[in-house]
Amino acid sequence: MASEGGATGYIVHHLTPLSVGEGFWKLHLDTLFFSVFLGGLFILFFKSVAERATSGVPGLAQNIAEMLVEFVDTQVKDSFHGRSALIAPLALTIFCWVFLWNAMDMLPVDLLPMIGSLMGMEYMRVVPSTDLNGTFALSISVFFLIFFYSIKVKGLAGFAHEMTCTPFGPKMMPFNLLLKTVEELAKPISLGLRLFGNLYAGELVFILIALLPPIVQPLLGFPWAVFHILVITLQAFIFMVLTIVYLSLACEDH
Repeated sequence: MASEGGATGYIVHHLTPLSVGEGFWKLHLDTLFFSVFLGGLFILFFKSVAERATSGVPGLAQNIAEMLVEFVDTQVKDSFHGRSALIAPLALTIFCWVFLWNAMDMLPVDLLPMIGSLMGMEYMRVVPSTDLNGTFALSISVFFLIFFYSIKVKGLAGFAHEMTCTPFGPKMMPFNLLLKTVEELAKPISLGLRLFGNLYAGELVFILIALLPPIVQPLLGFPWAVFHILVITLQAFIFMVLTIVYLSLACEDH
């Protein structure tokens, strides 16, 4: 596929999503499909482990699940200072889901697009986190949860007071509101852009390596793949930890 349309055409083809609709109502079908598929895979894995869990010698799947749960629970206990039964499951879901998104980057860049072309699909973007719509959708969900917990813990009046009277007191109300609005909007924007930027760059490097002669590809592809395993894990961890911290701040009642 690397020879189709030259190098530029090859890169553009791999970074173009399979979509329907126009403008605001344009849907990226590949992002939606792989997001739902990977989310279902996450649910089925933990459901099967829970059904087969044993107090005796655990199997590999149970060991992995217990390690993930313990790891996420430790992060929640260290970073979240409120009380909510939702935070730990939410953090586990975010970490595993984003990791699975990112892990799609480890597949050969031509494998799934080639299968898609055999099925009549002109484009296929297989890494949901290289789609800004996907990363922003997830970060906006976190954004709504921040407002929900802020109002739930502080009350509507307390939330309004925090937005208008901090950090400089009621006499600077318009300036306070402007600063707090920028601060709150920066949270989902930074979450979405950080994840998107790192995975987009990683995917682009894999595509560029695929354009090289076959004899050179393993020499560069393998080291980059090993390094990229750290990147995809770190980005999932950062997204999870920042979500926990933001929700912890939202639950603080001064």
